[in-house]
Amino acid sequence: MRLILLGPPGAGKGTQAQRLVEKYGIPQLSTGDMLRAAVKAETPVGLKAKAVMDAGELVSDAIVNAIVAERIDQADCAGGFILDGYPRTLAQADAVESMLAERDLGLDAVIELVVDDRALVGRIVKRAEEAAAAGQPVRKDDNPTVFEERLREYYKKTAPLIGYYYAKGMLKGVDGMDDIDGVTRQIEDLLSGSERKVAART
Repeated sequence: MRLILLGPPGAGKGTQAQRLVEKYGIPQLSTGDMLRAAVKAETPVGLKAKAVMDAGELVSDAIVNAIVAERIDQADCAGGFILDGYPRTLAQADAVESMLAERDLGLDAVIELVVDDRALVGRIVKRAEEAAAAGQPVRKDDNPTVFEERLREYYKKTAPLIGYYYAKGMLKGVDGMDDIDGVTRQIEDLLSGSERKVAART
């Protein structure tokens, strides 16, 4: 089971990814975790990434793509994986397609958590107010101004992937405004259909 979860920040992708990890026993791959692991392991591409980061520069798509390719070749990805926060751009989506094709693999589903942006901002404001009222520190990401900037960045760079995967007939949407368990049920219903299709191909 090879999956991509799409949706703006705050849509609940991380929560749902963790539930999928538990249900299917496949790893959740985030670019941040993969970068740190490659640097720590001092792989050739990890050393390249470290040199770039030590210089205070942004890691290029080429390096990120190479780290993802290196990661999906590891044994725990043999049964599949969930891509979290990658691909972020159309160029990265093309890279995913190429690296999977080279391994004679494909994606089983691209699931979009469809949400109401204004409601998301409301959630963030409420969470920040509750944290402040409880005397807890307010997370940087729970600042409405910061969150809205992240939303703009998402729609500028990542939202075009919705059309990209829709055109390929791979996009499946779920109501991300449902409660957590409801979203999980929707995703599992979609994946049950995907599993049947995979079984039919094998």
